[in-house]
Amino acid sequence: MSKKWLRRFMGVSMAMAMSLTACSGSGGTSTAPAATADVATSAAVQDAYFSYEPTYDPMYDSVTEDEESDTVEGEEFNTEEYDTIKENGFASVAKSPLSTFGADVDTASYSNVRRLINMGYTPDAIPNGAVRTEEMVNYFSYSYNGPEDGEPFGVNAMISQCPWNEDNLLLHLGLQTEAVDFSQAGDSNIVFLIDVSGSMSDENKLPLLQQAFGLLIDELGEKDCVSIVTYASGEKVVIDGVSCDDKDQVLNALNGLKAGGGTNGSSAIEMAYDLAQKHFIENGNNRVILASDGDWNIGITSQSELSELIKKKKESGIYLSVLGFGMGNYSDSRMQTMADDGNGNYAYIDSLREAKKVLVEELGANMVAVADDVKLQVEFNPVYVSEYRLLGYENRRLNTEDFEDDTKDAGEVGAGHSVTVLYELVPAKEEAEESDLKYQESTITEDAKNSNEWLTLAVRYKKPGESTSQLLEYPIGADRLTETPNDDYRFSAAVAEFSMLLRNSEYKGNASYEHVLNTLSNIKLSDEYREEFRDMVRMAVNNSGDTQW
Repeated sequence: MSKKWLRRFMGVSMAMAMSLTACSGSGGTSTAPAATADVATSAAVQDAYFSYEPTYDPMYDSVTEDEESDTVEGEEFNTEEYDTIKENGFASVAKSPLSTFGADVDTASYSNVRRLINMGYTPDAIPNGAVRTEEMVNYFSYSYNGPEDGEPFGVNAMISQCPWNEDNLLLHLGLQTEAVDFSQAGDSNIVFLIDVSGSMSDENKLPLLQQAFGLLIDELGEKDCVSIVTYASGEKVVIDGVSCDDKDQVLNALNGLKAGGGTNGSSAIEMAYDLAQKHFIENGNNRVILASDGDWNIGITSQSELSELIKKKKESGIYLSVLGFGMGNYSDSRMQTMADDGNGNYAYIDSLREAKKVLVEELGANMVAVADDVKLQVEFNPVYVSEYRLLGYENRRLNTEDFEDDTKDAGEVGAGHSVTVLYELVPAKEEAEESDLKYQESTITEDAKNSNEWLTLAVRYKKPGESTSQLLEYPIGADRLTETPNDDYRFSAAVAEFSMLLRNSEYKGNASYEHVLNTLSNIKLSDEYREEFRDMVRMAVNNSGDTQW
């Protein structure tokens, strides 16, 4: 897109005051893609974040040392499972003016991709299903304005030239909730549901898990209580509602766990929820934290059956967080599904540093829910936008009618969480086809023509514990268009561009690793995680054999 074109839209009259409420539209549908198994074989080498002896020979898909595990002789062991993702394409504003999806604050994809790159994977070898663009972008914090006037979200927006296609625009939307001091939040009732099967014996599994949970226990207050349930061939209550005024008892129980046996998690899930219900704290943080590599092979093992079990359990008002560990037999698809079904979040822990980020630095965001079933719906004005493409959120897409259906599950958002959404936009060149929405009827309405609104963002959410959603609407106008986007905008675009390159996206346009690195070299990398991202991009390039970076 030329600077001249961009300036033409920036010159749209600003005389019309922006209203924060607008009429809602309906119509148009989108269909969530079906997920199938995408299995990638990986070979364990030393993790750049955690030094340990390799368990598997990097040249073969088999166990190289005798160990107590839940595999059978001759069984292929060294496989990782990811859901296939059918990437979002461009949609016509005239035919599908509403884009509807659930919020996502998971970060597992980013840290898992980082682990693969640190292991030496080339970009081409990383499974497409492991790369979820929205989780890559949402791994990072952004300098967003917070909520105003008692609302749960602060809404931020910016539109500028698309970095990988100069003829298009890139829309950056950001929602921000108010942060809370975890120590000042309600008391916590936490059940650690820990996989201690034989497959968890590696150093980057149970031993790392024990260190990670030790960090979390240090953050809990005296009035908080902890239970521990373990599962392998069977399930066991290790401690039952121990107050954190005796942290030594909790830590001793945690550090005394040993790995061995098969993996039968279904009964343990029921036991963990029963304990959480037994010690339920009204208006408190009641949560089961499942930690596993996701390799279940006894009892209920199918993803659909686990999904149904957890959906029933979440009705109790108890949240489920899922932490993934390890490699080789890691089941990303199962772990993600359980977190989604359990009204919780999903993170992958590849190092003690990542554990600190998830369980200490972002404790309030990951443990204190402020909005349940958060759904977003964007309606575009055909005066300005002819086509749009949502980057990521493929597994979160909803049908248009699901937006107003309070029985449809969506994402949970915690205190201090931000949700970042990117759209690639094709500028409008001529009038849209027939429609009966907010901005168009049989032809584009006069109100739409005279409006400076590019789109309206509608947000539905439920207050924790409530079953009826509330609606908020935010028109986004031409005043959000700029030739000089800020560093947050440019950084998020660089992460999305890198994600498209890893996926070899058909929509990557002129994207390149060189462009990503040039972008990162020309903005301020405001924290260690952004600096690490730059280093990760360089490593991915080096893994591919190009050493110039």
